[in-house]
Amino acid sequence: MPELDKQLNTVSRPPVVGILGHIDHGKSTLVDYIRKSNVVEKEAGGITQHISAYEVRRVREDGRETHITFLDTPGHEAFQNVRTRGAGAADIAVLIVSGEDGVKPQTLEVYKHIQESRVPFIVAITKIDKPTADVERTKQSLAENGIYVEGYGGDIPFVALSAKTGQGVEELLETISLLADLIDLRGDPEAMGSGVIIESRLDPKRGITAVGIVKNGTVRRGTFAATGTAMTPLRFILDFEGKQIDELTFSSPIQIVGWDKLPQAGSEFATFLKKEGALSYLEEMKELEEKPKVLPKENIDSDSITLPLIIKADTAGSLEAIENEVGKLFRDRIYPKIISSGVGTVSESDVKLAIATPGTIILGFNNKVDSNAGSLAERSGIEISLFSIIYELTENIFKLLEEKEPRIQVEETSGSAKVLKLFSAAKGKQVLGARVLSGKIALGANVRVIRREAEIGRGKVRELQQAKIAAGEVQEGAEFGAMVESKMEVAPGDVLEAVELVTK
Repeated sequence: MPELDKQLNTVSRPPVVGILGHIDHGKSTLVDYIRKSNVVEKEAGGITQHISAYEVRRVREDGRETHITFLDTPGHEAFQNVRTRGAGAADIAVLIVSGEDGVKPQTLEVYKHIQESRVPFIVAITKIDKPTADVERTKQSLAENGIYVEGYGGDIPFVALSAKTGQGVEELLETISLLADLIDLRGDPEAMGSGVIIESRLDPKRGITAVGIVKNGTVRRGTFAATGTAMTPLRFILDFEGKQIDELTFSSPIQIVGWDKLPQAGSEFATFLKKEGALSYLEEMKELEEKPKVLPKENIDSDSITLPLIIKADTAGSLEAIENEVGKLFRDRIYPKIISSGVGTVSESDVKLAIATPGTIILGFNNKVDSNAGSLAERSGIEISLFSIIYELTENIFKLLEEKEPRIQVEETSGSAKVLKLFSAAKGKQVLGARVLSGKIALGANVRVIRREAEIGRGKVRELQQAKIAAGEVQEGAEFGAMVESKMEVAPGDVLEAVELVTK
């Protein structure tokens, strides 16, 4: 039993541990080993694209049974905000660094979030079973980036491990438990349950479902839950394995079903005995938790056009990440504009909106298209593309921008020549001698006539000779003779600039 602090009416509570780090450094494989399940193969491309919460029971070295809740967060850079929420919801962070690769950009980004959230953390050097792994080199890489582990100039605990063989994993778990004892995590089991929403999604069978972590008190069936944007009566609640239960206390992952709106991932939730309390909390928090949509960057050219997009994703976290990535995709004369976004399947109403906005593309992430929507889209010629990996979705948008960017014709200079002598002029045709200053002058080229750095007229090269022999073009430094057709009389000292129209 947890030790009761009678003065404060609190008890020691299990730690919530965020597993954070660069993509493919072994985060999910580590949680996979600890849980003795298979997380990695369920994720598209082996990349974790959602926060997942798992509760683990273990017997410590001193014989006590303890619980640890793990948050496995995405490593792909597109999910930066999701990782930030993972660090914010955690009591302890484990910074994963590959023993093969050392510190990477996302490692430093995660380290920054850990520092900002002031969460105590442990460094786990992974993949030590690999032939190319080098623990000392990795510690050196950490130190070069200002992360000083124990025995290497600092006091940050570290563990070297292999999630494949299990070497070092028990040491990591014991280090987490010792650190939890040191920071003395506590909670009041009698308080109304409260915590953090780490993910939300639209379940086609159950309705809007949110995954959260209980940070204090006890969440009980029959009460009401509210966030800054949504509320729900707690008719039934689920643990992290999906089992229906009557109550859950602090540090446990919880699934709350039946929200009236999609709760924002990262928002705090609280529970209340009566609906009136939930509604009052909803009003108080709404202004604090509302955030603007991702908007296109400022200073877009007024002549730019938009590529209208409708985006549907499986969860609020995925949708947020996609919207942030779309906000980075711009071409000179076209930019993406999200006209509608949401969580759930691609529906008939999405297709109708696309029909009403010509040129709209519908993109789905980790979801499906309902049958009515699919039939209507096919009849109406609306393009729907589905993806399970975020960078494939963003690459597709970038290709669409390239294809649909308006083409314009611009005039480029291919060469210039200085007029040395005028031999004759009659009926707008002038025979002259010149020397190529730069580039080339070609037969048939259109030329600008430049006098004292100002354009005074235009012409065309009708004949071209070099050393009195007809030529197709003459290169830089060569002297040549030409017949130029121009309404403006050319004079020695003028510069002829050869120009051509280029489509861009």
